[in-house]
This record gives sequence, C-alpha cells and structure tokens, in this order.
Amino acid sequence: MLLALAVWYAVAWTALAIEPVDRRDWLLENILALTAIAALAVTYRWFQFSTPSYVLITVFLTLHAVGAHYTYAEVPFGFWLKDTFGLSRNPFDRLVHFSYGLFLVYPFREVLVRLAGIGGFWAFYLPVSGMLAQGGLFEVIEAIVAKIVSPELGTAYLGMQGDEWDAQMDMLSALLGAMVTMSVLSVAGGRSKTAGKRDR
Repeated sequence: MLLALAVWYAVAWTALAIEPVDRRDWLLENILALTAIAALAVTYRWFQFSTPSYVLITVFLTLHAVGAHYTYAEVPFGFWLKDTFGLSRNPFDRLVHFSYGLFLVYPFREVLVRLAGIGGFWAFYLPVSGMLAQGGLFEVIEAIVAKIVSPELGTAYLGMQGDEWDAQMDMLSALLGAMVTMSVLSVAGGRSKTAGKRDR
C-alpha cells in the first residue's frame, strides 16, 4: 500500500510540476513539502505510521501539489467555489488549511499516542492543540521563507488575496479541520466501546 501511495504522489507531483503558473512560486511552495517527505523517509526505519495515516498524508500532499501548480489564489476549482457560493475570494487556500487539520491531525495523534503514551481526554485535546500550534508556526515560517528567498513573491506564496487576517483565518481553518476529525474519532471510539459491551 505504501508503495502505491508513493507512486501515486510521485506521478501527481511530476504531472503538476510541468509548466506551473509561476515556476518561482512553485519552487517556494515545494520547499516545506519536500522537506516533510524527506523527513518521513529518513525516520521510516524508527517510526512507521499506520496505513490510514499514510493515506491521509498523501491526500494532503496531493492537494498541496495542486495549489503549488496553480498558486493557491489561482486554482480553477477555487474559482468555481467562489462563483457557485458567491464568495469574495478564491477559497482553495482556506480549503487546504482546513484539510491540513482534517487529514494530518490523525497522524499527529498517532505519534503522540505511540511515542508519548498519552490517552483518554489528552489523546483528543493535545492533537488539536498541537495542530493549532503547528499552523501558527508554519505561518511564521512561510513569512520568513518568503521574505528571505523571494520577497516579491510573498503575496502569491502566502495567498493572502488582500486579506490582512489571512494568517489568522488559515490557523482557524486548520483548527476546525482538526476538531472535526477528533470529534468523529471520539464518537466512533465511544460507539465501538458501547457495541463491545453489548456484545458481551
């Protein structure tokens, strides 16, 4: 399964690397993504995520690759959403930040449960809190990278679209995504325990 996911992402990434809307922005967007992939490869010997986690990570990275190809503010699907729902801006950037929390909080929880041994309430609260902290950290890192590597690409790279509250809204989007996943996981866990008791 892991090999299939790797092949899928490699093919998707390669296809989306062909003639992106802005090559310099595409390079900038891929710095953190490729760093994350390298980290997963290097640490694989010591820590393997579950199959669901690898699937969720791959889905998120694929969405990110789409955003990098078009630049987040220019993704066609985002314009369709904007026109369909009468939005004031292309929401694809917000969608991916929401997906960041929605898809990556589960792997993050897996790390906390397996390595730190957390359980109970903390196994649901800390992953959500951690994703909010990561969202804030990445907003800071993105701003620094944009400033150092290519200040003139800052607006395209950060996808602000004239919104002075863009960073805060991105963090909120990630927080909501993480809360959705942990809520579903909590309810599913509670139901499975109830069903288990009834079967006894």
